[in-house]
Amino acid sequence: MAQITVLDKTFESFIPHKKIDQAIEKIARQLENDLQDKNPLFLVILNGAFMFAGDLFKKFTFPAEISFIKFVSYEGTHSTGSVRQLIGLDESIKGRTVVLVEDIVDTGISMEKVLEYLSDKNAEDIRIATLLFKPNSYKKHFKIDYIGLEIPNDFIIGYGLDYNGQARNLKDIYKIIQ
Repeated sequence: MAQITVLDKTFESFIPHKKIDQAIEKIARQLENDLQDKNPLFLVILNGAFMFAGDLFKKFTFPAEISFIKFVSYEGTHSTGSVRQLIGLDESIKGRTVVLVEDIVDTGISMEKVLEYLSDKNAEDIRIATLLFKPNSYKKHFKIDYIGLEIPNDFIIGYGLDYNGQARNLKDIYKIIQ
């Protein structure tokens, strides 16, 4: 499928599932190497990261836990510049190693809000794992520990990423055609 239409926008094939899976495998091996004795808590940022988190978690071969939080910052194809929390953390992370699992880091505004939210919860260590990173959009200074793929500033959908709630179910990633 070279092009698809979602609602009122047209998208073209950008990252095939095989390349996504290779990026996830790379992150899983790095995490295992770094955290094998930590029993980490994977804290998944919904909605977009659910597919990445599921595939990443399946590639783990030692004890780990998973939980979910939800923050929103997008409307249509643009970031609103503000971030709202919709679902919070139920578990204690005091003294734990936490891996924030995100689908994409672009400006870094959403991740910064998540880090602020977790700052007073006394985790021993917080690491960030993102499937996709837009270095040319990034405006913050915190370290992103695990990056699957660096991409340009295109608006993308598929593999958990959406356009107005649509296209999360696509196994490949597509970019908007301007």
